[in-house]
Amino acid sequence: MMATAERARHWRYPELPGVDLLRARYVRKNFAQHTHETFVIAAITEGVEVFHHRGADQRAGPGALALINPDIPHTGRAGGPEGWQYSALYPAADLVAEIAAESTAIRGTPGFAEPVLDDPYASRLVHQVLRAADEGNALAADTLLRVAVTRLLRRNGGVLPEREIRGGGARVAARARAVLQERMADPPSLAKLAADLGTSPFVLLRAFRDTYGMPPHTWLTDARVRAARHLLDGGTTPAEAAVAVGFTDQPHLNRHFTRIVGVPPGAYRRERAEAYEPARTYKTGDGRPT
Repeated sequence: MMATAERARHWRYPELPGVDLLRARYVRKNFAQHTHETFVIAAITEGVEVFHHRGADQRAGPGALALINPDIPHTGRAGGPEGWQYSALYPAADLVAEIAAESTAIRGTPGFAEPVLDDPYASRLVHQVLRAADEGNALAADTLLRVAVTRLLRRNGGVLPEREIRGGGARVAARARAVLQERMADPPSLAKLAADLGTSPFVLLRAFRDTYGMPPHTWLTDARVRAARHLLDGGTTPAEAAVAVGFTDQPHLNRHFTRIVGVPPGAYRRERAEAYEPARTYKTGDGRPT
């Protein structure tokens, strides 16, 4: 039986650029619908994770991997009362493209074909990447990452279709998204946004959901958390980041950030700061630096 305590660590290893790392155990956690700029490669060790992806619930248990392409809306929750435990890699799209070009026959924008893959060997590779990062073993971490991504692309990879904005509804949705991105801290109401775009609220809502997989308000919350992450990566405090992206205060950011990223913004920022601290210089007994 799994312990009921929840814990999570979301961090970066400086010698593994372009990759976020997560190790977590969740029981009551319920991830809100969100997207990632990166790929998601999550290896389940205990329990079952259920995540809604492209209109259907997917289940990943021990030895399986949840594989999600960039900008695809999804959720996440436990598949049973015992919760689930996993390790995850979030490699940047350009890093995955580089690995695919070097080690696979995929020519085009690479991505995963299926959201769940039962592959205990690849799952162990993911855990080993995180262990190597914990131990400060840059050579092992980078090697194991590339081996894992190569294996997953060869077993479950393909060329992602290019997203084309076709039709009046998709064009209206794209214009609405651009407005929300520009006015993130002070967005208009749905009625005002629709009127400014020459359409009705219902038509805009349906077009936006059809194009981006979520309604405008959900997309905006996701975009705000994504923007806050970039600010926190650069050293901005959570309170300053909250105001900058349009949340009313830090508790408002905390709530949404934790439901999407999996850790509070303060813990997220501390891990970044610690990862990039310059190495300390210790002195010997005679006062000479080591």
